[in-house]
Amino acid sequence: MAEPTLSDKTYGIIMKGFVETGQAPHHTQIAAELGVSPREGRQALRKLFAIRGFAGWLYPKVDTVVSMAPFNNLPTPYRITVDGHQKWFGQ
Repeated sequence: MAEPTLSDKTYGIIMKGFVETGQAPHHTQIAAELGVSPREGRQALRKLFAIRGFAGWLYPKVDTVVSMAPFNNLPTPYRITVDGHQKWFGQ
């Protein structure tokens, strides 16, 4: 099995954040989990979202995750409830 790429790891960190807290982590949190500088964490985030056909987007100029399929970081009419807990929003 091939080693996960930086983009694979970044994707996993963001999905884990959404699942556990209902929110995407900030690029500084991503950097800490990757064991890199905040600048490198921001670059990893940008690289992931630059993949052609990637189902997600960032706020311009601040690199905060707005949405990453199937989750949205902002409230939407598409509320997701699991075991009676509503802490997620869908795209």
